[in-house]
Amino acid sequence: MKIGIVGSGAMGSGIAQVLATAGNEVLLYDSNPIAVEKAGQNLEAQFQKLAEKGKLTYEEAETYFDNIRLSDKLSELKDSELIIEAIIEDLEIKKDLFQKLESLISEDCILVTNTSSLSIASIASACQKPERVIGIHFFNPAPLMALVEIIPAVQTNKDLILKTKTLVESWEKLPVIAKDTPGFIVNRVARPFYGEAIRISEEGIADCATIDFAMTSLGGFRMGPFQLMDFIGHDVNYRVTESVFKEFFYDPKFKPSFTQKRLFEAGFFGKKTGRGFYDYSSNAEQIKPNENPEVLELIFKRILVMLMNEAADAYFLNIASAEDIDLAMTKGVNYPKGLLKWADEFGLKNLQNELDELYDFYHEDRYRCSPVIRNLVKQNKKFY
Repeated sequence: MKIGIVGSGAMGSGIAQVLATAGNEVLLYDSNPIAVEKAGQNLEAQFQKLAEKGKLTYEEAETYFDNIRLSDKLSELKDSELIIEAIIEDLEIKKDLFQKLESLISEDCILVTNTSSLSIASIASACQKPERVIGIHFFNPAPLMALVEIIPAVQTNKDLILKTKTLVESWEKLPVIAKDTPGFIVNRVARPFYGEAIRISEEGIADCATIDFAMTSLGGFRMGPFQLMDFIGHDVNYRVTESVFKEFFYDPKFKPSFTQKRLFEAGFFGKKTGRGFYDYSSNAEQIKPNENPEVLELIFKRILVMLMNEAADAYFLNIASAEDIDLAMTKGVNYPKGLLKWADEFGLKNLQNELDELYDFYHEDRYRCSPVIRNLVKQNKKFY
């Protein structure tokens, strides 16, 4: 298949690698000729590295790299059968791009956005044929992350959903189908992992190192919330939180924190800038966590119940099936268990009680228990 990719940054290049490896003819476009040339060099080096590690033969590495063409001319995308945009998370810029693409391409070309949280319906509205627009959200780094969220807009042709799922599977990725709501599955359900961790820190219950240690040691998470936010970068993570909050009509449970906003404003984006919640300079003092079992248990339980509640709410509002929500969280952000399966193990009555205790104490909407949990408890049922 002839596939065009718009945007040669880390995401666009990663998608190009995935598609070229799956045997597609890929045209990687960027309006900046220097950026697209650099992307080509990085991709060649990446394929070479995979061959050196024995994950590909040298012949395969060469063949896959040869499947990619580079261009700084938008007009060269005209023969594409499918185009994926992987540019800046700005709705107006994306809509403008889709309008330009539609004036170039054939009637049958599928237009895809890789947005992580913006409205697919809004992007599709810029097109004369919005029914050919769909969201395919890859996770970074695209070659390593198995999960792909497929998000049809209300305008998307129903036949295109199944066709897209089949395509994604042919790229050896795991597709989940999500409703076109802010953050889709992963970026919506994961918000409490960051937000509740910051809240616990702001309340002075524990410092970043202790909260991170609680989630890795008791929860089996690969990284703690503060480590992960610093790794992702506050320029990305804070913006997604802000976008989800705004797009959910300022629902208080998605409210961003001033703590992270100040890091964002200061340019302390995390690892990439040498400072975030942690100091990454060579002479920085390593903060030791408080290993008090009671403190660790309190932290772990509070963040976990908030995550399970958000997963339950996504299920309650038909954002995705229980299976797809759990698959999204284990394969999209490497959670140790699917949150709804975890909720069953935790006990839905226990979950309801924990959330009600938090709500009774704070009287804040962020702690409201999802109705589906109450319904299942009342019926003595589980998610699975």
